[in-house]
Amino acid sequence: MSSNESQEAEFLASYDPAEFPPVALTVDLVVFAVANRELHVALVERGGQPFLGRMALPGGFVGPDEDALAAAHRELEEETGLDLSRHRVVVEQLATYSAPDRDPRMRVVSVAHLVLLGGDGVNLPELQAGSDAAKAQWQPVHELESRQLAFDHADILAAGLERLAGKMEYTTIATALVQEEFTLSALRDVYTAVWQAELPAGNFTRKMRASLTPTGRKVQAVGAPASLFIKGSEWITPPMVRPVVTAAG
Repeated sequence: MSSNESQEAEFLASYDPAEFPPVALTVDLVVFAVANRELHVALVERGGQPFLGRMALPGGFVGPDEDALAAAHRELEEETGLDLSRHRVVVEQLATYSAPDRDPRMRVVSVAHLVLLGGDGVNLPELQAGSDAAKAQWQPVHELESRQLAFDHADILAAGLERLAGKMEYTTIATALVQEEFTLSALRDVYTAVWQAELPAGNFTRKMRASLTPTGRKVQAVGAPASLFIKGSEWITPPMVRPVVTAAG
């Protein structure tokens, strides 16, 4: 053992973590899916204190032998029944929330994750409450009284929505919310659901075609068969321009 290694071992043997204030680590998940041209988020009703009976994002404490991503997968399945390994998904870390008073129990730092579930645009995966959740359900995001959510989950949800809406301007992240093969109409429905604005079909097609790869297959649609595409590039060039939506719509 080198001198440095010996000094480090001596230091660690005498190190007392109790000299520092305890901090717990949790995960929270913003899980989005699109059905019937509406953006939905998965929520749970809290079955215990604090915030008993309030709606919240799924999540919980990170175990001693887990990293944050593993805890996110486990907590989501425990609280909603969603096993992400069985779905077409995109998962990315959203932000870290560390306000000293964000949890009334103790100092809790949360690593929030954004989860996008691919779907057929009509049906949502069934949710099944478990763990300490009394209920699990999908809620339309744009109709939600988000300020009624527990903890600082309204802020986390707003950040997740803005992350998704913003990235849809310059990346093809919206393809994560449809099936692997999709029509341009289905993809445009995702933009409508997230941006809350109708995009002209012709202009949308011209903007998106360069970032998509045609499969050569078609599916029956209203009026005529529609071509199927898969994601091509990660980027939209030039970017889409998000419409400014006023309070009057």
